[in-house]
Amino acid sequence: MALFGRRGAAAERRGTPADLLVIGLGNPGREYAGSRHNVGAETVELLARRHGATLRRSKERALVAEVRIAGKRVVLAFPQTYMNLSGEAAALLVKRHGVTDPERVVVVQDELDLPVGRVKVKRGGGLAGHNGLRSIKAHLHTDAFVRVRIGIGKPPSKERGADHVLRRVSKKERAELDVSVEEAADAVELIAAEGVEAAMQQVNARG
Repeated sequence: MALFGRRGAAAERRGTPADLLVIGLGNPGREYAGSRHNVGAETVELLARRHGATLRRSKERALVAEVRIAGKRVVLAFPQTYMNLSGEAAALLVKRHGVTDPERVVVVQDELDLPVGRVKVKRGGGLAGHNGLRSIKAHLHTDAFVRVRIGIGKPPSKERGADHVLRRVSKKERAELDVSVEEAADAVELIAAEGVEAAMQQVNARG
């Protein structure tokens, strides 16, 4: 299945296509580092460190590293386009790395609808008002990509939604999010090793 709804989307890739493209959502810049909205980006940064790689700037408007996980060629990416334009980088990355199946795209994201400390794996489905997911769906012309969702809890009110996702957090919550980022990285490794279905069964069963 072509992510762009047409054949030849992967024509620009030279060499072996990626087995998995993992996109960690967040906003670039020091002012956003450590915020709830950047836990997806933190996950791909952690995965790069685990597998001895460094994210480097690429022509695809993202920081990118290629690693091997369970024998699979895995591309890790942190878009540098800001959250609501994440799809621009995602579309370029999909073309560059020869990805033609939406289930080979894994988006790691913050999730308001899950409590802090909860991590879930999901295949396709709704966007839950997430601007990064909305942009990716618009540019890839599908919502069938896989999501690793990291719970950040709901804001106290809709009016404070932006503050909730963009501000730095307390030491206590930061410690909880650090554990969640580790678990999200584990979930990505499980997807690479055993597939989406196995990851959903194992990760989602944790409560």
